[in-house]
Amino acid sequence: MDAISLKLRVQRQTAGSTPAVGMPNSETVAARPPAPAVQSPMVESKSDLPTASRVAPARPQEVSAPVRLPHNNPHQPPPVAVVPQPSPEAATPRVSRPTRATHEQPVPPASARSTKEPQVSTWRKSSFRSTAIALVAVLGAAAAALGTSLAESDSEPVSAKGEAASRFSNRLARESSPYLLAHAHNPVDWYPWGPEALAKAKQDDKPIFLSIGYSSCHWCHVMEKQVFSDPEIARYMNENFINIKVDREERPDLDDVYMTALQVYFQAMRSNQTGGWPLSIFLTPDGRPLGGGTYFPPTDDNGRVGFPTLMKRVVAAWKENRKQLEENADILADGVRASLKTRVPTEAVSLELGMIAPVIKSLADTFDEQYGGFGFTSKSPDRPKFPVPSKLALLQYEAKRRNNENAARMLYQTLDRMAAGGIYDHVGGGFHRYSTDRFWRVPHFEKMLYDNAQLIDVYAEAFRHTNQPHYQEVVEDSIEFVFRELRDAKGGFYAALDADSEGVEGKFYVWTDKDLAKALTPEERTVCNALYGTGGEQNFEIGHVLEFKQSIDEVARQLKLPALQVDKQRREIDRKLLAYRQKRRRPACDDKILVSWNGLMIRALAKSGVILQKPEYIQAAEKAAHFILNEMRDPQGRLLHSYAGGKARLAAYLDDYAFLNEGLLALHLATGDDQWAQTAKQLADLQSELFWDAEGKACFFTANDHETLLARTKNPYDSVLPSGNSVSVRNLLRLTASSKQASYREKARETLELFAPLIQGSPSGLTNMALALAEYLDTVETAGANPRVRSPNLGISPNPGIILAGASEPENPKSSKKGQTKPAIVTGEAFLSVDKLPPGKTCKVLVQLQVAEGWHIHANPPGDPDLDVATEIELDQSKLGIELKNLKFPKGKSVDRGPDDKPQSLYMGKVKVIGDLEIPAKAAGRDEELVLTVVFQACDDAQCLPTKKLKLKVPVKVARADEQIKAINETLFAPSSTRKKAN
Repeated sequence: MDAISLKLRVQRQTAGSTPAVGMPNSETVAARPPAPAVQSPMVESKSDLPTASRVAPARPQEVSAPVRLPHNNPHQPPPVAVVPQPSPEAATPRVSRPTRATHEQPVPPASARSTKEPQVSTWRKSSFRSTAIALVAVLGAAAAALGTSLAESDSEPVSAKGEAASRFSNRLARESSPYLLAHAHNPVDWYPWGPEALAKAKQDDKPIFLSIGYSSCHWCHVMEKQVFSDPEIARYMNENFINIKVDREERPDLDDVYMTALQVYFQAMRSNQTGGWPLSIFLTPDGRPLGGGTYFPPTDDNGRVGFPTLMKRVVAAWKENRKQLEENADILADGVRASLKTRVPTEAVSLELGMIAPVIKSLADTFDEQYGGFGFTSKSPDRPKFPVPSKLALLQYEAKRRNNENAARMLYQTLDRMAAGGIYDHVGGGFHRYSTDRFWRVPHFEKMLYDNAQLIDVYAEAFRHTNQPHYQEVVEDSIEFVFRELRDAKGGFYAALDADSEGVEGKFYVWTDKDLAKALTPEERTVCNALYGTGGEQNFEIGHVLEFKQSIDEVARQLKLPALQVDKQRREIDRKLLAYRQKRRRPACDDKILVSWNGLMIRALAKSGVILQKPEYIQAAEKAAHFILNEMRDPQGRLLHSYAGGKARLAAYLDDYAFLNEGLLALHLATGDDQWAQTAKQLADLQSELFWDAEGKACFFTANDHETLLARTKNPYDSVLPSGNSVSVRNLLRLTASSKQASYREKARETLELFAPLIQGSPSGLTNMALALAEYLDTVETAGANPRVRSPNLGISPNPGIILAGASEPENPKSSKKGQTKPAIVTGEAFLSVDKLPPGKTCKVLVQLQVAEGWHIHANPPGDPDLDVATEIELDQSKLGIELKNLKFPKGKSVDRGPDDKPQSLYMGKVKVIGDLEIPAKAAGRDEELVLTVVFQACDDAQCLPTKKLKLKVPVKVARADEQIKAINETLFAPSSTRKKAN
């Protein structure tokens, strides 16, 4: 029996069984519901967490049984192929240090896009299982009959470098994407995706080879150098295919459709491979998928199919088995459409808080109790970790809104471990893409704008609720990194920095002992070694990745130094190392500006500016918003997705409108400027006009006049980026609160009713949707259909100038003459951030002191605690059990006291102190007069008065459990420059 018949026979015998399509792990598929069966090994793919980087993606045997191959070399990708090759089972090897991942980000199989697989009648799945294996068999057999126009050898291909490379120039030279421009001088006759390429494929009746990647993708660079720069490989590609190159960040619509096609293909093949980048897929001339894989090497190697061999098999099958390939393409296309179709619930959906509990449980079930992070399993403890900010944001909301102590524990342990690990750039600020190990130690070194924007937001919120200075430091240093490395002169923010420099991953960021000896003094080296773990065995193959091995206090005890001195030395070490590093050859920057990612950064800057009282952050957010609104819209006011080379292009997607709107609403909260709320409302209305599905509800990813592809997606799943639909729900709730238009809330409800049922099947994949649901349920509708907001997080102050609660009382007034009062040295007022105190929650309180001219009071902390009395604020005992916490005093003015004494730290003029009022839930519906006591010592140039007290009485009302709460006094709580602008 020949090989083809044997394979078909084996397939028919097993055709009725469910294919063993594996999932990397629950984190990898956070963007999709989980599927059963075999776990796939590590790939970098589209969602959150990959599996262990030490194992190669498995390939199906001829009997469809998955196998795993060892893979130790971080610079050589594992075997990935569409063609099954027999291979022995091998155990997972361990390596001495972490290896980088194989492809760029984890992608779940297409079957995970819904809680149920498509029906056979819709997908013709059983038929596909037979023809898919038949297709592979035909490709394998056809290779032997093909000529030898492409040499098959084990030697490395000739690369088109230097003078050879300069001879080539293709159509990509006219593009603006840095990723496409990197291929502009390949000998491959590349086309960008568009009418010209598709018409040429139909005219020449050639199959299409579609390659999708992005600028900071390591293996995309490898394939460009090893495969697409080889003149002989390129010649064969040009003769037999229409070759199309796509930047997935410019065309996420194409990437979603054809990555799904690859996943459907793998599923039907019973392969536990997962997709990733570069995506390499063959299509019919009209764009239907034939099959493909990810990275392919330039030659066959140890059973791994090389790209030349694969091309020969495709060409032979296209010539000799065209009909079979066309039928298979039809089935694949049907599978893609079925997988991407959103199923409308057949029964009424009741939106309940109980839907959120499984999401929190799913995070707790995979929480790493020792090192933080999610997707952990004891069976594969060393798998890499992604930060996944949407998970952290949900935990943050649960901890704050519901007083969920377990959510708070998981949140802060993860934030602390990440900030201490190598995934965080201790020298230059900002977070790398993900950690290749469990410990957050050795990262994949690319830096993405969207990661940093979302993590800045989370850490700023963490500082707001804990007042822990290390969270503030992470926020400030990360924003400094973004300003230094990713900010365009016009105000927009670039997409990413590569992981590689000088052809080596991490070289820009990693330190050898020789580097450290050059950059630091011996004393600084000692602190660096103790603090960052340098000086001993390297934790990465080319040097040390800096990570906190010990705390400041532990290092201080070890070295017998004051903790303040160690911390000062740490900052000097970081400064010197940054200056030293800036002289190195820098990683390439993907300088395209994307509306969606900029929207995330605008929100992070606006929020951080208010929390940290940094008006420059808010100003940067405003500048970015003005740039997008002025430079990235067409004449009709519609957004354009990408800006590069001085020009905006490509119709915007749902994410662009949703993420930018979120940023504009944050700007309105930060500034009180109505222009941002009005613009957000206009864009939300335009988004509804372009993307809303009136029949099926929710928003499509592409506009109603977008290019027709195999499928029009409506993806609700949250991955490294939250879904556009989940962000839109949250925006609609905020617009409801500010505009009082019930239609916005109605769209939010309809979107949640469509997608909330999916939470049960993929709880960890819809974390931002769960957060949107929580916010929706934390509001109630009045009889007039206007929303009553219970959560101050949703409210937009209708009049930021309102002062709700104020009180002032002169300090110990004494009568100098009958009927007259001696002017007070210190007076004060107290203000609240809400019109009624929220029961079971916290709100802000602001104490504003005015020190008379010529006088001062001591700061908190004072210059010398032994000589000076620090200014303090206390809340007298509350009958309702209200507590004052997290007081934040401003920095005092330093005044020299003389050579033998410590300088004074003083407050003069106006002094603003902000704290949190924590209100018990049982206080709902009750009233009280709070008494805030300010303790201070007033001095002038000649004397210091005795310590005195100023009592500020503030009458307050605690809201009922279902009562509306309004945000007020927002400009008073914002930085001073922002208040001036708003007024």
